Amino acid sequence: MLFYPYSGLKAHNLEFLTGINLQFLGIVGLSFFITAVAIPSVMHISDRYKLYDQKDFYRKDHAGEISRLGGIAIFCGFMITLLMFATLLNTTTPNFLIIACLILFGVGLKDDIYGVNVSTKFGLQFIVALILVTFGGYRLSSMYGVFGITDMNPFWGSIFTIAVIIFINNAFNLIDGIDGLSSTIGIIVNLTFGISFVVCRDYTSAFVAFSLVGAIAGFLVYNHAPAKIFMGDTGALIIGLVSVVLAIRFIELNRFNYVSNPDFTAGPAVAVAILIVPVFDSLRIFTIRILKGVSPFLGDNNHIHHRLKQHGFSTNQTVLILAAFNIIMIVFAVYMQNMGNFGLISVMITICVLFNVLLTYKKGRKKYRHYKISDILFKDTINFRKGIL
Repeated sequence: MLFYPYSGLKAHNLEFLTGINLQFLGIVGLSFFITAVAIPSVMHISDRYKLYDQKDFYRKDHAGEISRLGGIAIFCGFMITLLMFATLLNTTTPNFLIIACLILFGVGLKDDIYGVNVSTKFGLQFIVALILVTFGGYRLSSMYGVFGITDMNPFWGSIFTIAVIIFINNAFNLIDGIDGLSSTIGIIVNLTFGISFVVCRDYTSAFVAFSLVGAIAGFLVYNHAPAKIFMGDTGALIIGLVSVVLAIRFIELNRFNYVSNPDFTAGPAVAVAILIVPVFDSLRIFTIRILKGVSPFLGDNNHIHHRLKQHGFSTNQTVLILAAFNIIMIVFAVYMQNMGNFGLISVMITICVLFNVLLTYKKGRKKYRHYKISDILFKDTINFRKGIL
């Protein structure tokens, strides 16, 4: 018997929980199978029509001609599983998420094949975010005490949520710079949200998360170093969109105002911890580019994963380090929720900054004997020159 969020069954009933676990395993397995089976066909079409990733010698280190259309298989595995279980569960909850994913799929696919200018991409991302906020009901209603801000009126809450959706939507694209990183982090993020929604008894959101977990895992079989295929913008945008939608749902589900005893008392801080790798790397890279006086969308080799590789770590080691860092931050946030949202987020950002300072300082000392801590800010951030680190 398929579960339904309002079935009236007790969440602590062992038989009920066993049934849920089996169904989620089925969801992960189905989306994994569809994606894994679709990848060889995508690779064959890419070979036939020469649809390969354009090698950027400054930012990428892969050799040979590799397809960047893996996002098609991720989309198919995720969407088919999502539609199938939404029909079986007789729920319309994911409808606007499905519409949003369809729009981004078209944008990403065109970008992967022909290219899309920045204004068009961001314009369509704004439309997608507007649909989700206005019709899908995915809107942050409060800042939960961060920067001293609590409740937001619907207008400012909508504006803030649209900005968050667009930012995190692109964050997964920004970390997709080495084999297996974006897909591994995507699995960690959505698996954590899936488990969290089971704890919160929001089973519809949980099956959305697990549908994406299976699809990404099926893709990762071919994407770990040395990668046979890349996810491209199509995959990265879908993963980013679903992840941020689940984050918003998770935060609002654990709000004190309409949940007397939320399962997570610091929902926003836990959500930030779950998304810490793409969020911090994007904030860091945008800040550095702005301080340099260049476009925040200008590509470079200054991401955290590039820094780790410059320290001599292999691609797989870099992925494992960042994956472990992500998991540690999640565990830390869950166990330290009594610190409150602002305090916990501040501590996590401080840890990330110290991690970045350590990487930058060690790299600077390796290249310049008289390199100082102050050079991290005044040489490598404000006056950062291409190729210095």
